[in-house]
Amino acid sequence: METNAGPAERLPVGGFRVALRSNHLAQAGVFYRDLVGLPLLYSFAASEANNHDGLIFVRPDTSVTLELIGADSPGAAGEQDEIVFYLPGAKARDAAAARLTGAGLTPVTPARYWIDNDSVAFHDPDGRMVILAPWIFGKEAQPARLKGLR
Repeated sequence: METNAGPAERLPVGGFRVALRSNHLAQAGVFYRDLVGLPLLYSFAASEANNHDGLIFVRPDTSVTLELIGADSPGAAGEQDEIVFYLPGAKARDAAAARLTGAGLTPVTPARYWIDNDSVAFHDPDGRMVILAPWIFGKEAQPARLKGLR
């Protein structure tokens, strides 16, 4: 993206955190830790420093974190909100999906893009679409391209 000042400098990002509200924090904690398999790095309780309870999940190298924060009001998330996990192949996708279905969750139908790319989707406790994609975005060709769909 260019501005009147010219191209922007690259941001020297050492890590990346996405923080999302949750109306079902305890259940979401179990979902992401025990079923999806994300390590829980840190949890915190409401205090003077924090207005809400929260959980911080990480990738093994901690460069990317997902923070869930207790919501003040209903409707913090919905099906249009997506969390995508790019996994190293169909075997990893299938193993993750098996943990979720083994816990009684039923796959849901994602957008056509994800179907064309051999992804599997579930709803988290807040209704977000959690997508298990069988390729690493930006490093591998997406399955739809390999199939000649896109």
